[in-house]
Amino acid sequence: MQVQPYNLMAHAFLLFLLFSCITSTNIHACKHTERSSLLSFASTVSSPPLNWTTSLDCCRWKGITCNQDGWVTHLLLPSKGLKGGLSPSSLGNLTHLTHLNLSHNLLYGSLETQFFLSLNRLEFLDLSYNLLSGELPFSLPSRNIQTVDLSSNHFHGAIPSSFFQQASNLTSFNVSNNTFIGYVPSSICLHSSPFLRLLDFSSNLFNGNLAPGLGKCSELQVFRAGHNNLSGLLPEDIYNATKLEEIALPLNSLHGAISDKIVNLTNLAILDFYINQLSGELPLNLGKLSKLKFVTLDFNLLEGALPPSLMNCTNLVELRLGTNYLEGNISMLDFSRLNQLAKLDLRVNNFTGTFPVSLYSCRSLKAIRLTGNNLVGQIQAQILSFKSLSYLSLGFNQFTNLTGAMKILMHCKSLHALMLSGSFKGEGMPTDDDMVDFDGFQNLRVLCLVDSRLTGQLPMWLSKLQNLKILLLSGNEITGPIPSWLGTLPRLFYIKLSENRFSGEFPKQLCRLPRLVYKPNITSQVDDTSNEFELPFYFHTLARNPNYYLSSKISSYPATIDLSNNNIVGDIPIEVGQLQLLRGLVLHSNNFSGVIPDQISNLKNLEVLNLSMNHLSGIIPSSLASLSFLKEFNVSYNNLQGPIPTSTQLQSFNASAFEGNPKLCGAPLPNKCGRPNKGIDEDNKKNNKDMDNGLHQLPWFYISSIVLGFIVGFWGICGSLIINKTWRNAYFRFIYNVQDRLYVMITVRINMIKRKP
Repeated sequence: MQVQPYNLMAHAFLLFLLFSCITSTNIHACKHTERSSLLSFASTVSSPPLNWTTSLDCCRWKGITCNQDGWVTHLLLPSKGLKGGLSPSSLGNLTHLTHLNLSHNLLYGSLETQFFLSLNRLEFLDLSYNLLSGELPFSLPSRNIQTVDLSSNHFHGAIPSSFFQQASNLTSFNVSNNTFIGYVPSSICLHSSPFLRLLDFSSNLFNGNLAPGLGKCSELQVFRAGHNNLSGLLPEDIYNATKLEEIALPLNSLHGAISDKIVNLTNLAILDFYINQLSGELPLNLGKLSKLKFVTLDFNLLEGALPPSLMNCTNLVELRLGTNYLEGNISMLDFSRLNQLAKLDLRVNNFTGTFPVSLYSCRSLKAIRLTGNNLVGQIQAQILSFKSLSYLSLGFNQFTNLTGAMKILMHCKSLHALMLSGSFKGEGMPTDDDMVDFDGFQNLRVLCLVDSRLTGQLPMWLSKLQNLKILLLSGNEITGPIPSWLGTLPRLFYIKLSENRFSGEFPKQLCRLPRLVYKPNITSQVDDTSNEFELPFYFHTLARNPNYYLSSKISSYPATIDLSNNNIVGDIPIEVGQLQLLRGLVLHSNNFSGVIPDQISNLKNLEVLNLSMNHLSGIIPSSLASLSFLKEFNVSYNNLQGPIPTSTQLQSFNASAFEGNPKLCGAPLPNKCGRPNKGIDEDNKKNNKDMDNGLHQLPWFYISSIVLGFIVGFWGICGSLIINKTWRNAYFRFIYNVQDRLYVMITVRINMIKRKP
């Protein structure tokens, strides 16, 4: 049979494909030594199954990539739950490895020099978010290395000066969130890679001055070294790194002025020197940095007026210059071109003028804080043009007409936090008549009207704030009883009504606040975590100390009831024990009487308990010793007596927490409760003993009296009848006569009843 040429060609083509497939499989097949090294590594860590044993070819394993010769080039296992020691002996044998990513696991151990040197082809190394520790090796492993990320571990010590000697191609180096010490190696570009784009040394223990050298990093885009102990001046040559897009050096002690040369950094988008000691005036030509988006210079010593050129930075999203010594009439500034501005924070400066009219053009604003300046005037209706405004803080200025302001602001539908403390001095709380047909503030979470000496009573319209979580009204002149409807607000968990003139008793309804009695359901918890404030705020009055500023998360604020410094009378209700989620109970400086309720011991989350300066009596309940989370405790200046309950917790507080109670004894007070002091406890024991003896003797007294009475009565009468015959005859004659009379009376009565129809 003759074979056709096209059949021969078809067979040849099939054989070629089969040979190519076999050849290709053999080319990519994993080397035996590579497979053994990977299995050795897997045996040293515990993790969810990697399914590496399902195939003999390790090049097919999850997270593994090989080159055409079967050498492993990529080992990528981020966030795989790996636990155990980093094994240099196994990974060090993967000599062709170019990419190693074991980030976001629970690996521990150190980086040994030999391990590093064996990986001489490594280009990408990411071991971030593990538990690795120790000092860095002498040198980086490879001249090919481009990216090194060792952030969020426990590395310590100084970074060796030789570490970057081979880093001629390094583009990104991140060692943030460790405990490195010494100087920041800012001369890295002098001796190694000129291609660096990112340097992150933040959140360590670096100290001293920033040495010159960063100006040689001609490609540097991001430089971060915040949250360290850096001091001194900014090196002038940093302004030569003209490709910089971010400079972040917050939480240090840098001082001096921001140089006019900063205008060379025309690509700068982020300028962050939050909490330093920078002084002087802002550069006049700062507006030339047209790409600026985030300017954060809070808590410094800056002075002078805001440069008008700053209004040319039309890409600004956040401008935060709070807590400095800046001045000038801000109503004269033209904010109208800042169309992207979302957050403006100028708190605690010396600005004057009125609320800037031009600011109403910034329709993207979500947060405005002008607290602690010298602004005057009234809140205008134009503020309703901020459709996304969720955070407004205008306190400690000289604004007037609180009622008018509230009638306007209640229509800000997106408003979550309203802080007007320290303004509107001496005015009245807006009444229900003022807020007629009230249906506003439906999304308000925080209302702060502290230190304004406001008069009047708590108005009923506050009871309609169904989303209110934090109510701060301390430092006013509010009178009347604390209304029971406060206990009906479904989300309220922080109440501060201290330093007012409230009277009456502690309302029992307040002990049924839903958010302090029941844990929020999952839906509410999701709402809380997603519902952060646009800016962090503080509960104190004006403060230049950054430690007073709390988080922007609602969950950071402890559940508290503070009614201190009022005129509240009566007992502390036993129902207070229902507030199981309460973390702070502050009732000092009132006129409470009665005893300390034993039910307070039910508040297992309690961290602050202050009942001082009242008229409480009785003992300190021994059950309070079970409150293991107490950080602050004070029952001084009451009428308490007896021993202080013994516990590690209560005895850890200073004696001043118990002073002013003369009949109180025991540690930490100097007067002991033993016999030599003949204290109230000893008297109580004696009284108890006497009472016990009396109780034991009382039955015998009754029994003996009854027996004696029976003997005297019986023999006094019966004995006389037996001895005297005349008395005996007269006694029985009397008994017979009584018997006859009773018989006749009963018989007559019966006959009369029978005759009735």
